[in-house]
Amino acid sequence: MKNVLTIALLISTNMVGNAQLNHGYPIDPVSFTSVTVTDSFWGQRLKASREVTIPLAFSKCEETGRYENFVKAAHPSDTYKVEGLSFDDTDVYKTIEGASYSLQTYPDKKLQKYIDSVLVIVAAAQEPDGYLYTARTMNPKHPHNWAGKERWVAVENLSHEFYNLGHMIEGAVAHYQATGKRNFLDIAIKYADCVCREIGDGAQQKKLVPGHQIAEMALVKLYLVTGDKKYLDQAKFFLDARGYTSRKDAYSQAHKPVVEQDEAVGHAVRAAYMYSGMADVAAITGDSSYIKAIDKIWDNIVSKKIYVTGGIGARHAGEAFGNNYELPNSSAYCETCAAIGNVYMNYRLFLLHGDAKYFDVLERTLYNGLISGVSLDGGSFFYPNPLASNGKYSRKPWFGCACCPSNVSRFIPSLPGYVYAVKDNQVYVNLYLSNKAELIVNKKKVVLEQETGYPWNGDIRVKVAQGNQEFALKLRIPGWVRNEVLPSGLYSYADNQKPTYRIIVNGQETANTLNNGYLSIERKWKKGDVVKIHFDMLPRIVKANEKVVDDKGRVSVERGPIVYCAEWPDNKCNVHTVLLNQHPQFKVVEKPELLYGISQLKTDAQALSYDKNGKLITKDTELTLIPYYAWAHRGEGDMKVWLPIDVSALPHSRRKFRNGKITDSSRTKDYKPDMNITPFCQVPLLMHGT
Repeated sequence: MKNVLTIALLISTNMVGNAQLNHGYPIDPVSFTSVTVTDSFWGQRLKASREVTIPLAFSKCEETGRYENFVKAAHPSDTYKVEGLSFDDTDVYKTIEGASYSLQTYPDKKLQKYIDSVLVIVAAAQEPDGYLYTARTMNPKHPHNWAGKERWVAVENLSHEFYNLGHMIEGAVAHYQATGKRNFLDIAIKYADCVCREIGDGAQQKKLVPGHQIAEMALVKLYLVTGDKKYLDQAKFFLDARGYTSRKDAYSQAHKPVVEQDEAVGHAVRAAYMYSGMADVAAITGDSSYIKAIDKIWDNIVSKKIYVTGGIGARHAGEAFGNNYELPNSSAYCETCAAIGNVYMNYRLFLLHGDAKYFDVLERTLYNGLISGVSLDGGSFFYPNPLASNGKYSRKPWFGCACCPSNVSRFIPSLPGYVYAVKDNQVYVNLYLSNKAELIVNKKKVVLEQETGYPWNGDIRVKVAQGNQEFALKLRIPGWVRNEVLPSGLYSYADNQKPTYRIIVNGQETANTLNNGYLSIERKWKKGDVVKIHFDMLPRIVKANEKVVDDKGRVSVERGPIVYCAEWPDNKCNVHTVLLNQHPQFKVVEKPELLYGISQLKTDAQALSYDKNGKLITKDTELTLIPYYAWAHRGEGDMKVWLPIDVSALPHSRRKFRNGKITDSSRTKDYKPDMNITPFCQVPLLMHGT
């Protein structure tokens, strides 16, 4: 049976030009190449990625010496000074990955030629046995100070040799699928073979695990493309050996065997990548112990460690998860890479379990904590994504530690692949955006067309443009429609509104019951059939569990999948001095000319200050809110997601209320980074870069 599965996987993955990777999951993903986005919201994002983000990332790789590192590695010298970070190679690989995704939907001979020229210098840097790590190879006598004196000796700490391998494979597979060329794939295979020979349980091998996970996910992809089981075995070895090598700390998720872990701890990006890798391995091998562990960890994240924006990783120190319910706002880290990892993890759990709750988390992360990490024009980036600011935050076009910009460049082009999924005769509609999609359902072609103004309104039209056959159309009814902020008790709606939804098929309303968050419409569909969906899209106020001390007496505001914030350019008062009315009423104002088109929310509130005698006074004001993802596009200044609605949330001492400003009352010191410097991942104290 396993051989049959492998053959099926190979057939699906070796079809050049079709990027669909069947990971062995019960539910089949629908390739992003099968979905043409016509949506104004996401269309603008995809255009910016193609025209700005990817070219910018390539130019920065050239400008910052990333390419030069490969040239030097091809002609080593003990006179070279090895600078930068030990994982700088990955920025090249990730950008090629994103560009390859773009090539599959927007063929570009000039871009393809450029990538080929880059791969010439990458190939020249590879050692005869396959090892490729410029931080050592360019000057073997004096390598990067994180690399260690010999191969692999620091791979569990700072060298990132396996991390480099992971991103190399991810980029190589994408490039092979986009072009049919093996020039990058062969490089990745040679390096993977080198690792498989030298790392493992054998007598002549070294028992080591990645300091920074991602090789696990990547090796599974390489197995699916090549059919060589040793890559799957290597991925499983990296997971099973964790906790049994010299590295045994929680920061590295090595404090106990992976199947015994039940709490999200340590570096948030590594953790999300590891959990995603566990899901990939479990899907193919059927290892139920992996699935049980991931399910427990996911529950811990969603019930105790996730921000209302979908961000994960509360602490700047270690770029890590905090304790349960430790969710400060102004000092929130919420790394952009961690948001991407959160999407990867939840997508895989959906493919395993078929429950809409995973897409509820994914959608919240996607529309808020992820796209906040890149500017609307695609040309600048956030590393951390805090939920409150007193200024000093602005997006930058690059960082010394550039993992977030290059990660964004590879994620955004793949977004259309998250819209649909198929299992037998069931078609899952998971995200709502205007598109045309070609699906294969029971070996027959089905074409769907989706039209909507989502996320600004809740009206969606799904048309069967081609296909005459029986199947079940499974429509995800988002958690926010079902009065559920997240599938846990961490957040809840603090108003008495009860949004409803309607599903109309060819003019007739249907009232099918929900199953795992999906409304299933089973019928023989024919060309021209139309499904109209309506979700009440109401402004809602959200409160956090009482155990989240930083949000006591405060609420956040959202509408549909969008979390809102108060920002300085839209308000006459300082947003840190505002107290919401106990029962706020909101007015929705469409602003097509502002920030590429948004809907603002306006409500009556009170601005607090002291008079000359030291007496607290209030002044009525109109508070304007904008989508959280759109903040920091109009200069540095104040921003706030969680707004006081109760006097208990106000500071208890006048020392915290100066110059007409109430500072964030988070227990953690308000962090004001200089975003011109390299983010925290470069600091050796943290053991690893991201």
